[in-house]
Amino acid sequence: MSKEIPGFYYDKEKNRYFPIKGPIPGSKSIRMASSASSSANPTPPASVSTVADRYSNSSSVSKLVQARELDGNTLHLRTDRRPRCAFEAEILSNLVSRPQVWKFEDIDSNAECSLEIIPINMTTPKGVTRVHVMLAGSVHGLMSSFVIGKAGEHLTYGQKCVPSLVLPGNENNNKSDKPPAQLWRLPETCVKLPSYVSCIKSPGKPYPVRGAFGYTANYTMITTLGSGSSGGSVYVLDSTRPFDSHSQGSYLQRIIYLASLGCTIWTADCSSVDTRAVVGTNRGAALVDLRNGNVSWILRTGSDVLALQFDQSGNGLLCGLRNGVILNVDIREGHGASSMRLRNNLIPCSSPSLNVGSSSRRFFKIHGNIYSSCTVYMPKSVSSLLSLQLYDQYFLASSMDGCIKLFDQRLVGRGPVQSYEGNLNTHLRLQLGVDPLEKFVVSGGDDYSLRIWCITSGKLLFENKLFSSPPLTTRTQTAEGSIEMLDEGQTYIDYLRKQGDCWGSWHGSRLGLFYTQWC
Repeated sequence: MSKEIPGFYYDKEKNRYFPIKGPIPGSKSIRMASSASSSANPTPPASVSTVADRYSNSSSVSKLVQARELDGNTLHLRTDRRPRCAFEAEILSNLVSRPQVWKFEDIDSNAECSLEIIPINMTTPKGVTRVHVMLAGSVHGLMSSFVIGKAGEHLTYGQKCVPSLVLPGNENNNKSDKPPAQLWRLPETCVKLPSYVSCIKSPGKPYPVRGAFGYTANYTMITTLGSGSSGGSVYVLDSTRPFDSHSQGSYLQRIIYLASLGCTIWTADCSSVDTRAVVGTNRGAALVDLRNGNVSWILRTGSDVLALQFDQSGNGLLCGLRNGVILNVDIREGHGASSMRLRNNLIPCSSPSLNVGSSSRRFFKIHGNIYSSCTVYMPKSVSSLLSLQLYDQYFLASSMDGCIKLFDQRLVGRGPVQSYEGNLNTHLRLQLGVDPLEKFVVSGGDDYSLRIWCITSGKLLFENKLFSSPPLTTRTQTAEGSIEMLDEGQTYIDYLRKQGDCWGSWHGSRLGLFYTQWC
């Protein structure tokens, strides 16, 4: 007979001891010792139901709190992908799966092309105050500006935009509920630019720094697509001077013409470390100095550049092309150089990992300083690129077939880190958005639906047909009116947590502007 050892039981078939412990999370039963050994050894504890068995069908926060009290800091879930999930993450996932959606019906056709939220200084009866202003552009070249939050009440000539409730956040909501975000149209509502407003970008830092009076976006870049008779142009909106809340003049009168490229401008991005910006065109990508308008080409290609994204250092650039290729461009050597001095490269049009012969694989020429080993291939034309700020090597990419993927720039040869299934798109340049803590990714679809996924697990958390036309633009923000300063020694993540877990996203379409409160 085997010797009894406290805390262990003996398996006669395997001729070895096994520790006595509870069931593995997600399992239905545990292996029991043989009848012969069980009579001579302490009986292992009987199988008990896990927290997941009792709470897997529950979506209420109160029951999740009970689960935490019963099971410590984690919640056991019966899922194939992630058997253990942090309690806080599960709470947030439940919150974002029940959003509140509002529609601003009096902003039709003014925000379907581009949206940007910038902080500016505005004079009020209480002095100079930093407020959030949303800039919106349309296919007709119209530019509009709106103050977000209660600060709009100080506008003498401002017009309040009244929203209507589209989707209740819970069963207790009714149409008398107050909207989570207030929107005030600035005086002299629109400014007309020569053509389609293709992009609005601000080179803002991710958070304000204590010690100075609040960060403002000194230069906001605006680009137009161009028309048959002329190419696209680059403009800047000067925000160095405070805007007077008693002024009857338009804030958009500060738009200044900067440069014209003589080609179609599809997209743009601004560096967060200096005054440079980059534009994506039908001929390639070019750097633009926002101080003097100097233009220098950093990439020449026969495929249109539809999406751009600076890295955090400002020395690298992701370029998404119409043929589905994503290039990683080093702009340090190319800065100030002409296209004749750029290096020639031969890049396959499709992924080299595809099972096709070298003779049948098509190649295309590009001129630029690229990292060929970091080239990424999407199934269709690239519609959106978005670098994660908290994890600087990761970026999200979407294509015009509805494909959304997460990549690690250090391991692009191994394919995407995560994929997000369920989105529908056939031909639109739909924009992605992420929450301030970069836990969730948001996208619209050409089926008029809005969807949100967990970035880490890829799980689809929300899907609903909310719109009457595809939501083409997306911008996310923290809680409404959030202008807290960064305390000394406080990290960026701590700063975001101080803003609260509440965050929202703005979605522009041809038939209106929508605001979604995700908690």
